Formats: sequence, structure tokens, C-alpha cells
Amino acid sequence: MFLRSNVRKVSLRLLQRPLWGTVRSFSESTQPRLFDKVLIANRGEIACRVIRTCRKLGIRTVAVYSDADADSQHVKLADEARHIGLAPASQSYLLGDKILEVCKETNAQAVHPGYGFLSENHEFAEACKQQGISFIGPPSTAIVSMGSKSESKKIMENANVPCTPGYHGEDQTLETLAAEAHKIGFPVMLKAVMGGGGKGMRMVKDPATLEENILACQREATSSFGDGRILIEKFLEKPRHIELQIFADSFGNVVHLYERDCSVQRRHQKVLEEAPAPLMPEGLRKKMGDAAVNAARAVGYVGAGTVEFMVDATEKTSENSPFYFMEMNTRLQVEHPVTEMVTNLDLVELQLKVASGYSLPFSQEDVSCTGHALEARIYAENPGSGFLPGSGKIKYLNEPDRENVRIDTGIVEGDDVSVHYDPMISKLIVYGQDRDQALKLMASALADYQIAGVTTNIEFCLACVQHDAFAAGGVDTSFIGQYETDLLRTERDISIDSNVAAVAMVVDCLARSSREQGIPFGFRTVGQTERVSTFEIGTDDGSCSRTVKAIGRVSQSLTRTNDLSMEVEVEGGNSVLVEAKDSTRPNVFQVLCNGLPLSVSYARFQDEIFIFSGLRGGSLLPHLSYKVKDLVDNFDGGSATSSGAYTAPMPGKIVKVMVSKGDQVEEGQTMIIMEAMKMEHVIKASRDGVVSAVSVEVDDFVEDSQTLCSLEQAEDV
Repeated sequence: MFLRSNVRKVSLRLLQRPLWGTVRSFSESTQPRLFDKVLIANRGEIACRVIRTCRKLGIRTVAVYSDADADSQHVKLADEARHIGLAPASQSYLLGDKILEVCKETNAQAVHPGYGFLSENHEFAEACKQQGISFIGPPSTAIVSMGSKSESKKIMENANVPCTPGYHGEDQTLETLAAEAHKIGFPVMLKAVMGGGGKGMRMVKDPATLEENILACQREATSSFGDGRILIEKFLEKPRHIELQIFADSFGNVVHLYERDCSVQRRHQKVLEEAPAPLMPEGLRKKMGDAAVNAARAVGYVGAGTVEFMVDATEKTSENSPFYFMEMNTRLQVEHPVTEMVTNLDLVELQLKVASGYSLPFSQEDVSCTGHALEARIYAENPGSGFLPGSGKIKYLNEPDRENVRIDTGIVEGDDVSVHYDPMISKLIVYGQDRDQALKLMASALADYQIAGVTTNIEFCLACVQHDAFAAGGVDTSFIGQYETDLLRTERDISIDSNVAAVAMVVDCLARSSREQGIPFGFRTVGQTERVSTFEIGTDDGSCSRTVKAIGRVSQSLTRTNDLSMEVEVEGGNSVLVEAKDSTRPNVFQVLCNGLPLSVSYARFQDEIFIFSGLRGGSLLPHLSYKVKDLVDNFDGGSATSSGAYTAPMPGKIVKVMVSKGDQVEEGQTMIIMEAMKMEHVIKASRDGVVSAVSVEVDDFVEDSQTLCSLEQAEDV
């Protein structure tokens, strides 16, 4: 059913069946003409995704790039590429005038905005129209109507689309917003009026924290969208996030392409998506589909869009379950591949054809939904540290290669995950004949996914997929918070790290040994030998790193068959007997760990060893991967920073400095607010004290672990 396509290692599996003409054909005299050249005003995986379909249709492509993206995959894949500015998006990908200049220079007839950046910017869409360039998206009037959450709610109410109770007024004073929140009743949800992507959203349960959350939400709204207005809605305690993919042409035809369930979220951003929604009664599906189509018609929509609803899941989902309009995304969604999988439609091809003047070649009755699809967003982030976004070089990358598995990505081994943009590495999509098959395939694909160089959420995604509640279907948006202790394991038994240290030592010896001399690395040439190493062992599951001292003893020489047997003793842990030999596959070893067989793969980089056991580790190596850092040459047991220094949790920009040298602060008091990956991070005092130094100013860009300020006990000053 699926065709694997690898172009410069950028993976995208597309559907084989041609889209156009399968339901309705056009005569030569009436068939519109496709664009000859399209500029993609985006980057990363979505730019690569659009380029792939353009190539299939014979359309030439123009990429744009910032300083940070000069060597990116979308630049290499496009037929042409133009530099448009500095690394920050505000100085490159958000420069609509510059992008239109490139259109003129390259004779591009249309702009595909992807998602994010300028995709929902009505001024840019209108500017394209004024300059005779097609904007591959809805008309600017529809973007205006749906871009404002408050305005869109009014339009939806007039179109008889159910809406959540709340305040959408123009009076944005703190006093009015607070009063309206109290009228609605807690808990409430604060949202940026022009928001999207989970940014500028805060749930408030405690009235005492309302004021600080309103101010923070306004700052995030201003920073992300240039508009500080917010709205307030009643927060549903058990909502399912279910959205409808809609498509419309310029001839008044509107259809929905079934629903997606996006309820598994962290920080209001989606982690797993699936289509169709599990446990969805047919009657409720029809009601929501009709409401989505009505919403699109109400604003004269054209192109691909998504109407998002919250379904009240306080009781078991039924045909009469209440559902409420949340927002309409006037663009292609990140999670569009799951819809493509179950409908067998290429949504980017649909976008290009509709924007070229084609009418939809099918009616609602022609659209079918077959099988089940799941998508996991693979991020460079640390689930165990509040999902803090990460950055850095992808040192090693081995993608899953299975039938009915699709990977949308713009990153290959050696690329950097930049601090300037969203840290998503890829989208992993699977298709099964039913949900159970899709769940099993997703678990296997996640276990096969190997990345070294940045911390990822792969193991977290696997924990979600394998959780009983998710497997049963119908979870609400509280899933991650409700089962956090199951999904984020915070302690790892010393016996596991003993096994890891033993396997790492043997693998390291084999990988670095001189085959010609038959000498295991780190050992003498004769007699019983001993190697002592200190390892720092970490995983991607949210648990803390642990430092262990390992002593390896071997009494036999390394044979020409590359076998090695070693007993490894870990201080405070176990004594582990490991026998290993090379596999016929590169970077793979067959291991007997205390007599139990394992197959592990590895990647080595200077003093770091990455061990990948996937689902093959059993109880001996229960995690998907382990990072083992050899500290033998640089370990000193000390702390790199003083206890009074407060450092940046990641690279970012200083938004607010709320203390000065000499200020007395109390435990929990906010001292500095920084922004990283479009999210605010608050630096609070961990104890009472006096500020002894402030090392940053507003608008400073800081590196990971850079000292921001220092705090001392009052009596120390």
C-alpha cells in the first residue's frame, strides 16, 4: 500500500494510488494548469514534505533559508534556494516582504506556507494576492475570521456550531479579565486571542494565581503573535481533543476527511495523534463532521483546514456527548499524515490542485476511512525535566525500516537541532488494518528508532503507546498528567546500571580493540588483566543519571573471531558475566549477560557510548537506549557550580529581570523570566536569601548552564 521514498536520506512514504481522476476527471479544455514553480516559505520536515509532492507533480521548487539553515535538507532538496536573513525567525522566515521579493526573483507563481511562521498571517496572504502570487491556503478574509479566537467564536455561534462558555471581550484590563474569570468559575483556561500551537495558553485552578498567569499569558501572546489580547474559557475537566480535517475548493464544495484524536498532549502541545478517533459513535462523528463543514462554509473557506473541538468525556463517549468548538487552524496541520493514511489522499497534492483552480474531484459520499493510523512526534526534549526543549548535533541516527511505517523529517545524521526553532526531529507515522495492529506497529517502530547526540522523547512516546489506558482508547487531555508516574520513571535500580556498565565495557573493548594484536582495549597483553572505568549512565526515560565505578577482568585474549568474555564488578551493584561477539551487521553485538542472550547495537563518540537495546533487552536492559559517558579521564566527583548560582536550563532569551543586587528574596519568589523555544521559563529562588549578583539583562541571549544570578544566605552577605 505504501511506497518508501528516500531522497538524500529524507524519508517520506507516499501513497501509490493517484489522487486525481479516481472519482471525477476533467476534459483537456476545462482542466486548469498546475503551477510551474512554487516557493516554500518554511523549513524542516514540512518543507521537505511539500517539495516531495511538488516533485511528483513536476512542479519546480524554491526553498528559503536563514543563516542557521544554510546546510539544511530542505535547501538541498529544492530546485533552487535563496538566503533570506539571520537565524531568528523574526529576521528570516517571518519576513513576508523578503519572501515575496524572492518570488519575483525566481518567477515563483505561488507560495506554500507550510504550518507556523506565515501560514496564518492574513497580511501576508493579502500581499501575495496583491502582487499576483497565489497563496496556497485560504483567502485572507477567512484567516482574519478564524485567526481571532474571540471573533471566530462569534461566527461559529451564528453558524449554530457549539462553543465553550467564556469571555471574548475587547476590554483587556487586568481588573475586567479577573472579574470575568470569577464569573465563569474556576478552573478557567486563558488563551491568546491570536494563538495556536499551544502557545499563550494557561490553565488556572487557584484564584490566587490568576493575576500572575494573566500577565504571563499576555507576555507570551505578545512575544509569539504580536498581539497581547487573551480570552477566558471554562476549563473542561475531562475533555477529548478531537479535530476534523476539512477541505474546500473555490467552487463552494466543502467536505470533511474524518476526525483525528489528539488528546495526548503536554504543555497543550500534541504528542500522539490518531485517525479515526477510537470509541467514536457514528452519530457523534456525523454531528461533528456536519459542524466542521458548516464552520468552513461560514467563512468562505478554501483549501485545507482543521476544525478543533473539545468533547466532554466526563461520562463515556456517546452519540449525545457534548462537544464545543475550540478553534479553526487555517492551514495544513502537523498531524495531517494520519488522515492521509486512512483516506489514501495526498493532502499537499489537494492543496496544490485546489490553489491552481481545480475543483474537488469527490463529494462527501466518496470519501472513505479505512484502517487506523497513529503518529508520534519525535522531539529533542527532556521529558524528565518538564519536557524542556533540547538542541545539539544528531551524532547518530538509525530510523525504523518497516512496512506501513512512514517518517516525515527534515533531519539526517550530522544535522543540528537548532535553538532558534521548534525542536521536532521527525514525525513517525504507522498504519494498521485496525487500531490494535497500529499500536503494535508503533511500539515496534519506536523501539527501532535510534538517536544519539540529543535527549529525545522516544521512550516517553513508547510508554504512552503501551499504557493500558491509552491502549483501551478514549483518553482525555489529562492522560499525561494523570499517569505521569507510570510514563516518567524517576528511579532506576542499580542492578540495571550494573548490566549497562558491563555491556558498555565489553562493547567498548571490542569496538576499540586492535584486531591484529588480539588485545582488548585498556588491557595488558599477557596474564589476567583488569580495567577500571567510571561511567555516568543515563537514559531518555526521565530518570536521573548515575555514576558507577566498574572493574572488568578478562583471562583470555581477544580471538580473531572477535569474541570476548569478561566479568565486570560494579561498586554497590552486581558482578556481571558478559560474553560478546561481533554480529554480521555493523555496530551490532550478540551478548550473553549472565547467561541470557541479548542483541545490542551501539554508537561510539570519543568518551561516549550509546547502547541501544530496543525491546530486546527484557529485564536486563529494560530501556530503549542508554548513554554511557566514560569519566575515567575527567571525573573528579565535584560540582561544577556553586549552590548559590542560578543557571539557564537551556539556551534562550532573557525576558524579564525582577531582582537587583542586594535585594532580599523569599523562597519561591520569581527572579528572572527567560524564553526558550517560544515558551517562558521562570527562575525562582529555592530558599530565602540576598541576591549577591545579577549577570544578565533583558534581551540578553544566554547559553545552556550560563549563570543568571546568584543568591546567598543573609548572614553570608
